[in-house]
Amino acid sequence: MKVGFVGLGKLGMACAEVMGTKYQVTGYDIYPKSSEVIKISDSLRGAVADKDIVFVAVQTPHDSDYGGELPTAHLPTRDFDYHTVRQVLAQVSAWTAPQTLVVLISTVLPGTTRRELAQQVTTGRFVYNPYLIAMGSVAWDMVNPEMVIIGTEDGSRTGAAAELVAFYQTLMQNNPRYEIGTWDEAECIKVFYNTFISAKIGLVNMIQDVAVLQGNINVDVVTSALAHSSMRIMGPKYMTAGLGDAGPCHPRDNIALSFLAEKLDLGYDLFGAIMHAREKQAQLMAQILVRQAKLHNLPIFIHGKAYKPDVAYTEGSYSLLVGHYCADQGHAPTYLDPLTEDHVPPAVQGVVLLAHNRQVTYGYTGATEKQSQYCAFLSGSVVVDPWRQYTTDDSTIQVIYYGNSRTH
Repeated sequence: MKVGFVGLGKLGMACAEVMGTKYQVTGYDIYPKSSEVIKISDSLRGAVADKDIVFVAVQTPHDSDYGGELPTAHLPTRDFDYHTVRQVLAQVSAWTAPQTLVVLISTVLPGTTRRELAQQVTTGRFVYNPYLIAMGSVAWDMVNPEMVIIGTEDGSRTGAAAELVAFYQTLMQNNPRYEIGTWDEAECIKVFYNTFISAKIGLVNMIQDVAVLQGNINVDVVTSALAHSSMRIMGPKYMTAGLGDAGPCHPRDNIALSFLAEKLDLGYDLFGAIMHAREKQAQLMAQILVRQAKLHNLPIFIHGKAYKPDVAYTEGSYSLLVGHYCADQGHAPTYLDPLTEDHVPPAVQGVVLLAHNRQVTYGYTGATEKQSQYCAFLSGSVVVDPWRQYTTDDSTIQVIYYGNSRTH
């Protein structure tokens, strides 16, 4: 089977290379790319013509002000930008055959495919197939998804949907379930999956704030009890309180869904409330850091600037959001992150927020490696750990387990 892959960006290249382990894949991007796994075409036609399946993985960006690394709850609601994906689908259609499967994996709001995207594909059969993948674990996520989401015009499980299922079955390692519905249903599954995660993280971090402000509460005792209440409530994933939801997907999806709630005149907006809670939680965390900085006359450092460990991307970074609120209070932080900063000092003395925790972030992949320190913390420092795992032999370093306010 010959496969074309259009859009070899931060996520697209890794996905295309996974496909390249089983299929003959030719990729294309407007920027120069190289790969040892797939063939790279210097033209769109070369990646699309004579292919059995063509995947389109171009961005559907939000305005730069709506990334989530700065407050957004006060801004007017806005949809994603679909200009590029419309244009690329039309260009792809010019080089495909009638039987070619044209598969869009970009995130869009419910109703978008039927309203303005499907009609761009005048040659070929159109399928909407958004992925549940994340930076730092793309290759693993690609072959171990919780589910594969497939949307067709009428929700039929035969024809194009069945062909796509057969395509993925040769790649998957975990035998996932295949959720097949209309284009609109597939759009809903993707964005509501993401917003459920945001809501869940917002809830456990609310418990964390209650623990800090009420006293005599270890948030982990509470969240552990809830995480194992699978009869009525939930499972254990995303039930460790810490930093807020982050990255280039979840915050922007909630912002876009807030736009949809207004557009449909729902009369309420849970999505905007989730983003508002996310920002207030960051503000409370910043207040703790500033209070300690004033008390000990120390600067503030945030250990991890990227939105998660092991990546260099700061879109939707919760670290930046906390840092924004620190700066608002007159204590702009310094970020410690070897993947985003030109220089990380070998050691610092200050109030240090441990923003990154590799075990928590990538635990679902089976990762057990502990988070390394990006630099040493000197005597007299105050370490604020929202994951409640840091230990030190230096008795002069004060450790605050944010979310555990037990006094005994």
